[in-house]
Amino acid sequence: MRKLYFIPIILLIHFSCKNEVKKTKVSESLATKITYAQGFEIENFMDHKVLKISNPWPGTDKTYTYLLKKSDRTIEREENFDGIIQIPVRNLVVTSTTHIPSLEMLGVEELLVGFPNLNYISSEKTRRLIEKDEIKELGKNEDINTEVLIDLSPDVVVTFAVEGGNKTVSTIQKTGIPVIYNSDWTETHPLGKAEWIKFFGALVDKEKEADSIFSEIENNYNFAKDLAAQSATKPTVLSGAMYKDIWYLPQGDSWAARFIADANGDYLWKESKGTGSHSLNLESVLEKGKEAQYWIGPAQFTSLEHMYETHSVYSKFDAFQQKKIYSFNTVKGATGGVLYYELAPNRPDIVLKDIIKILHPRLLPEHKLYFFSLLE
Repeated sequence: MRKLYFIPIILLIHFSCKNEVKKTKVSESLATKITYAQGFEIENFMDHKVLKISNPWPGTDKTYTYLLKKSDRTIEREENFDGIIQIPVRNLVVTSTTHIPSLEMLGVEELLVGFPNLNYISSEKTRRLIEKDEIKELGKNEDINTEVLIDLSPDVVVTFAVEGGNKTVSTIQKTGIPVIYNSDWTETHPLGKAEWIKFFGALVDKEKEADSIFSEIENNYNFAKDLAAQSATKPTVLSGAMYKDIWYLPQGDSWAARFIADANGDYLWKESKGTGSHSLNLESVLEKGKEAQYWIGPAQFTSLEHMYETHSVYSKFDAFQQKKIYSFNTVKGATGGVLYYELAPNRPDIVLKDIIKILHPRLLPEHKLYFFSLLE
């Protein structure tokens, strides 16, 4: 009889030990080096990573924490994470064109299986995948076609929220598909946006490659910035344009203003506080910006004629009269997507070189404008 009781006890001990071995404690970690980006952190453990996303949209102090697992081992306190993703991911869905270049630079664009509004994508490489029907249309980011998404069954959906969260997130999560917020667009330092390639490096388990790619971009950017600082001149710069009766231009702490400053330009509204758009009346802009030497980023306009037909008052500005207005809206992909919106956040070094070429053409004699073009 003792043997009959002995066997179950041995089995119980055996399975208890087995379960304990599979349960991994959260131990000491090594953090991924993040220098400029403010919105994410990555902690690296032996068989998993912890990804923290802060400030997913402006005006919130909420932080999302995600578990990126390399094995099927159970991690301590898994129920406390906002999402659990097995890495490296085998396929994924992204929802912003700014995510596309990171995938391409890491050489994993073939992992992309779905995107909302494919026409926004400008990259020739990714467009070839679309033409082969390897990337499916998902509708709109705010209202993703969940039926198509479920059929695709991605390992993760990378989304973003402008304010108060994305209402489709909970709907997607109910299908069992993990969702991660990406807030690259909230970064104000040009290199901060570009550093989000490390976010994707963590998902596809290519952090070394991501770090190497970013280091090259960082070096290129800082070299160009140092070169611009050598110029004895600092041209004055106007930006933005009118929508109805209000003139919208970048605030002094914004991404766009930082580019002008790093290109050794004098942005006339550099003292304004904030990271978004400044709303002004025409009279104040005309008074301060009439004699600006350059006009960079005239909103949606792609020609001087279009500007004049919309508001003839634009012709009163010196930059208009001297034809020194540069736009990033003229360089578009095959289906009309503006290349700047897609690639510029990932390649601030090229953006900076463009602006230096505009303001200090002799400093970069070999550089040809990539994103910007002179309005005719």
